[in-house]
Amino acid sequence: MSKYLNSLNNEIKEYFQILSSDFPKWLIDYIETPEMQRISNIALSCGTDYTKVFNPTYYYSNLEHSIGVALIVWNFTKDKKQALAGLFHDIATPVFKHVIDFLNNDHEKQESTEEKTAEIIMNSKEIMSLLKRDNIKLEEVIDYKKYPIADNNSPQLSADRFEYIFSSGLVFYRVWNLKDIKECYDNITILTNEDGNPELGFNNIKVCEKYIRIVSDLWPTWISNADKSVMQFLADIIKAMIEKNYLITNDLYILSEEEIINKILNCEDEYLSQSFIKFQNMTTVYDSDVEINDKYCVSIKAKRRYVIPLVKNEDKIDRIYNISPNAKNYIDNYLNNETSKYAYFDFDFKVSKKNLKI
Repeated sequence: MSKYLNSLNNEIKEYFQILSSDFPKWLIDYIETPEMQRISNIALSCGTDYTKVFNPTYYYSNLEHSIGVALIVWNFTKDKKQALAGLFHDIATPVFKHVIDFLNNDHEKQESTEEKTAEIIMNSKEIMSLLKRDNIKLEEVIDYKKYPIADNNSPQLSADRFEYIFSSGLVFYRVWNLKDIKECYDNITILTNEDGNPELGFNNIKVCEKYIRIVSDLWPTWISNADKSVMQFLADIIKAMIEKNYLITNDLYILSEEEIINKILNCEDEYLSQSFIKFQNMTTVYDSDVEINDKYCVSIKAKRRYVIPLVKNEDKIDRIYNISPNAKNYIDNYLNNETSKYAYFDFDFKVSKKNLKI
């Protein structure tokens, strides 16, 4: 086992063991490359770790998420190409993850930074050498969307969605424990969906209902005003740092989140540094139905993340939404969930009106 994997806390190690009882040794060399290690310094939770509004149990990186996706794909396919595509799917992620999509005004799709994946892999001598060793072509691993087990259209269940729903609920919001994760995960198999494509799904309706009940407590947190406004503030302060030449775009793909934060805190513009300190120390985001003047106040419509899994129903396969009134109720309650129009902080931060796309 690698030094990096050995450094993970015991709960993450146990979680990875659930995802794949046999950790593929060939995968370790790819995990240890500089390009993959870079994303160990990017949190899965899109910058929400860095304010007292949230209280994560421990740090969980984008690298752990990517390993988790690769392990899920490997567990169900035993296909190196598909597993690597899963591992690499976030290799181009910038600091603070989907915060940069907010910066690019891509609040609802959150896909604006994905096009750099092929470039980063192609420019990595280490990764290209490993691919040659394993007789795998570049085009077979640069787009995990070509593999339905790794990724598919929402609200289908894929390895990517499966992993971040598990890990976010385990690390950040504690709606999961390892026992429940194992019960749900062990019930998963590959089914054929309405489009004739393979898709992860459940063997048992009751287990699927339990999964939906648990995750329905998690989904609303991702569209909460607290979550959206924290991400938007980070986008706005990064935008200001770039406009004032304290950061360049490339920094977002080279530096760690800690290094970016230190640049903000130590920049010569005290308005920016003091605003960020206020952000770090605040404990509450306030809701409002009207815009609040002289406060950092935003109104954002963000991406709704959820799944409606396939499940075996006697000799048929169907979506849990169609055959379980309980699951349908949980899903509908989430889809109909509306937040207050505005969210605001108890301090002001003036935002540049210029458009900036990274």
